[in-house]
Amino acid sequence: MTTEEQVRKSLDEVLVPGAMRSISGLNLIREVTVSDRKVKISLASAALTDSTQEWIKNKVKEALEKLPEVNEVETEFTEVKPAELNKIDHIIAVMSGKGGVGKSLVASLTAIALKRKGYEVGILDADITGSSIPKMFGINNRPTGSDSGILPVLSRSGISVMSINLLLPNEEDAVIWRGPLIGRAITQFWEDVLWGKLDYLIVDLPPGTADAPLTVMQTLPISGVIIVFTPQDLVEMIVKKAVNMARKMDKSVLGVVENMSYLYVPEIDKKIELFGTSRGEEMAQTAQAPLLGQFPIDPALAKLCDEGNIERYDAEIVNSFAEALSKLTLFKKE
Repeated sequence: MTTEEQVRKSLDEVLVPGAMRSISGLNLIREVTVSDRKVKISLASAALTDSTQEWIKNKVKEALEKLPEVNEVETEFTEVKPAELNKIDHIIAVMSGKGGVGKSLVASLTAIALKRKGYEVGILDADITGSSIPKMFGINNRPTGSDSGILPVLSRSGISVMSINLLLPNEEDAVIWRGPLIGRAITQFWEDVLWGKLDYLIVDLPPGTADAPLTVMQTLPISGVIIVFTPQDLVEMIVKKAVNMARKMDKSVLGVVENMSYLYVPEIDKKIELFGTSRGEEMAQTAQAPLLGQFPIDPALAKLCDEGNIERYDAEIVNSFAEALSKLTLFKKE
């Protein structure tokens, strides 16, 4: 007799159009009943149009009729909000005390490093007025969905992404909103987007400690924070601002990352510290958290970001960063 386990395994093959993830990965399967050669499937309809539901229904039928002793397949959809379906193990916020330090770059490389480790990863771009994540990943597709929710867009390597730039008519359009509207948009990206099952959701915070970062800290169940800085004279004050905000919001600082730490010149085999002496270890002590990485100024990385090919970046620094993350208790597979 066909078992429920066999049914669920077969349903892994059914992908949701637009999201390109399985109905299992999006946590749409509510109930599976097997009896007398008949299989009854209950699926959530969140973010699915009527035509998408019909398409999935046919694909479910095709997949399950391949199983032995299955003569009849019945599929029904029930209304469930995305927030009730999302099952995210850990949410990591990437923040900085000021703009221009490469926070979005570090958020992207964090997601890429974890994806290469075999995790299911998503990026919530909370930098509403300065969105750059879609550009770096080369994502131009608009999110699909329905009145009941939105489906994030999948990157080439399989990272789920949601950003305000994906909803604008043109990516160059300015988002001229006051704080409450920005906060509402961030909340909707959390509550109304169908993220499904993820090991990690990386949140790219806007710079500073004002309305938008506060909304994220108060609304999302943040597991921990990664703080980004550059080796400049004001760095200690900037890092302390970010650390103090995280602690006041009762969020742990997982580690710090120094970006633009140096420029490596291969012709002379030398690292040049363009912005001053590295203060990575010092800032790690200030934050009372490990130094997770020191990213160089790399023209090759800048070129890939401009081309929308950041996922192709394969420098040793990414592997070292992934190893540093894996040493944190939060990032270890259970």
